[in-house]
Amino acid sequence: MHNFQFPMKQLILVAGCWILVSGSNAQAITQKLQKAVSIFEKDNQLKNAISSLYVIDAKTGQVVFDKNSRTGLAPASTQKIITSVTAFELLGKDYRYKTELGYEGNIKKDSLDGFIFFRGTGDPTFGSWRYDSTKPAFIFREFINKIKEVGIKKIGNTLYVDESKFDHNRIPDGWIWQDIGNYYGAGTWGLNWRENQYDLSLSSGNHIGDEVQIDSKNGEQVYYPVFDNYVKSAAKGTGDNSYIYLPISNTSAMVNGTIPVNSKKFIISGATDNAPDYFVDDFRKFLQNEQILKQPDILQYTMVYKMLNPGKVIYTHYSPSLDSIIYWFNKKSINLYGESLLKTFAFEKKGIGSTDSGVVIIQDFWKQKGLDTDEISIVDGSGLSPLNRVTTHAQVEILKYAKTKDWFSYFYNSLPEYNGMVMKSGTIRGVKGYCGYQKSKNGKEYIFSFLVNNYNGLPDALVKKMYKVLDVLK
Repeated sequence: MHNFQFPMKQLILVAGCWILVSGSNAQAITQKLQKAVSIFEKDNQLKNAISSLYVIDAKTGQVVFDKNSRTGLAPASTQKIITSVTAFELLGKDYRYKTELGYEGNIKKDSLDGFIFFRGTGDPTFGSWRYDSTKPAFIFREFINKIKEVGIKKIGNTLYVDESKFDHNRIPDGWIWQDIGNYYGAGTWGLNWRENQYDLSLSSGNHIGDEVQIDSKNGEQVYYPVFDNYVKSAAKGTGDNSYIYLPISNTSAMVNGTIPVNSKKFIISGATDNAPDYFVDDFRKFLQNEQILKQPDILQYTMVYKMLNPGKVIYTHYSPSLDSIIYWFNKKSINLYGESLLKTFAFEKKGIGSTDSGVVIIQDFWKQKGLDTDEISIVDGSGLSPLNRVTTHAQVEILKYAKTKDWFSYFYNSLPEYNGMVMKSGTIRGVKGYCGYQKSKNGKEYIFSFLVNNYNGLPDALVKKMYKVLDVLK
């Protein structure tokens, strides 16, 4: 047997050739991106717009392409990757929210001489239909069983909801009126319920311009003046162009816009203006069915920000783990989850959940990792506000950081797939963005962020043009 040794000169030559080939491939991708972006920016939809694309090699960190990467742009929901990665780091993938059930007073002859209370910590999944353990029927059954276990068969007609963990400001600064009455613009509370949204069932007329009837809210009949209804029937195929506006100067929400003609049970979803009230109303109905209320027709609740007595906690409901929450947060782009997470950062660090404090915590965290806080100029946790300004450089650096962590697979699996690429999308008026990861046919891995602000025309047309640019990475 002979020991074969590769000649050193040949080894150096092979290594040098590999470096040349690798560098040549990188140059080729850069040139292709330059050409694609040049064509993209000359398109009529971009005549008054600004775009930014930043691409790096996922393994080496080498910059593959850079256009306006340090220019702050509105990121829309691509901002969710910042909140997600920060949450994994600050809270941990196993973090769970808790909602406590307790009572204050004395139990006399199977009746409670006192009151039941609930204490939330901002769980955005409480009452959600997305998990078996968070559905209303499951939660209420657990609550009733625990109430009965401590010997209570009848309760009085007063409930307390402890909102002390989150501040009074439900809506982040910069959210617009057209958004906050609709499901995607739901505010955050210490006690959230059913993702703080409800469904309206509408029926349109047979002709364009006909009035639209509101049939029900969450399956129950709606009476005036809960809604001022100005929705009209529009042409077939026009889709949902209706919006719900929260009341400002009166007690009625306004529904405006159009839905297609000949539509029956056409569902649009709104945001509740009082999540604890929403929860208590549902709980009252459940209590009535269980015949636990002393006076079934009367149930009052008080929202408090500091309990006079801590009371006795008899049951704690735990949310799904953070990795599961992040999964739905990114897959379905649920703004409520982002706003709750942002406040949770502040609650866990400072004892009171506020949006402003949560923003500072995010900025400080990434400053410690070497990012300029001016590259993460945000006012919310979801990206819904048009006031947010984020750079593609910051987003890519955060995505690169995530790739080094042991929880990365959970984050990666939360990202949707568009155009055959794993990436988070973002959309608000005049804004479109994508950021994520891509493995090319030759095995190269890239991390990228692509943002466009102030484009004109139809979003779908722009998306196809953005895909053409991103296809270079395939």
